[in-house]
Amino acid sequence: MNTCKITVTIPTYKRSNQLLEALEKIASCDPRPDEIIIHIDGDDVATQNAVQESHIYNLFPDLKIIRSSTQVGPGGGRNRAISQAKNEIVASFDDDSYPIDSDYFARLMQLFDRFPKIAVIGAAIYHQNESIESDERTAQWVADFVGCGCAYRKSAFLQTTGYVQMPVAYDMEEVDLSLRLHDLGWQIMRSPWLRVFHNTALDHHLNPKITAASITNRALFAYLRYPPHYWGFAIAQCCNRILWLMRHRRFAGILKGLLAIPYTLQQHRSHRQLVSLPTLQSYLHLRQTGLYESFSLDLLSTRSA
Repeated sequence: MNTCKITVTIPTYKRSNQLLEALEKIASCDPRPDEIIIHIDGDDVATQNAVQESHIYNLFPDLKIIRSSTQVGPGGGRNRAISQAKNEIVASFDDDSYPIDSDYFARLMQLFDRFPKIAVIGAAIYHQNESIESDERTAQWVADFVGCGCAYRKSAFLQTTGYVQMPVAYDMEEVDLSLRLHDLGWQIMRSPWLRVFHNTALDHHLNPKITAASITNRALFAYLRYPPHYWGFAIAQCCNRILWLMRHRRFAGILKGLLAIPYTLQQHRSHRQLVSLPTLQSYLHLRQTGLYESFSLDLLSTRSA
């Protein structure tokens, strides 16, 4: 089996069956990544034993397991794994996501080689009960990405301080990293030529903990990065989120999310590093328009956002 110079990172916590399935799918790719780093959260010894006792463990000579004694969340796990990666290209999955196409990693190599200003490439991500569309050779310049199906340029990632470490990081992790990469002049691409299956129906989004975090984390994101001129806009964003949750009858967790804001801002104040006003305006504009600016990968060798 051929290999390529790509490191795969997977954060996991107490989901060994899903993790082993994802590793099986990655093992079937050609070429395979020549390194896999699994970060096991919360001192989850059972998952480590399950991986080491599986036949999958012998399929990857360069499979590395790192374990945190306390829970650092997926972002904290990705920080540790990416910092230890031996390759410049680092493909990111969750423990229940994996490539759809067998040549996924070869396609990643081509895109990173072709577009040297890209920091992150996001895949088209499909979930249970969703139709999988064709792998069109097109791409879009976008503002952000999803961590369960993307790849990083390690040198760009390390120019930031990585993810803000938190146990429940919905509406915080990827958007925060994306804004800081944008501030540094890096680009983010999304392409349906890269396809990832996320083996979930997303019903966990109904969890009150996630409802609460989606409010708290929006306030935290604005506190850490927005210039004061945009704080009114940040309040409006939080209010819009609450209204959306109420319209969808997700009441459990709303009050908890609001009450957690002061403590969360205080807890993460050391991460505060505001971006410039032009950077924020450019980023918000890209969030609104980027998905509509699709271009063919066959016709262009390079293009800037």
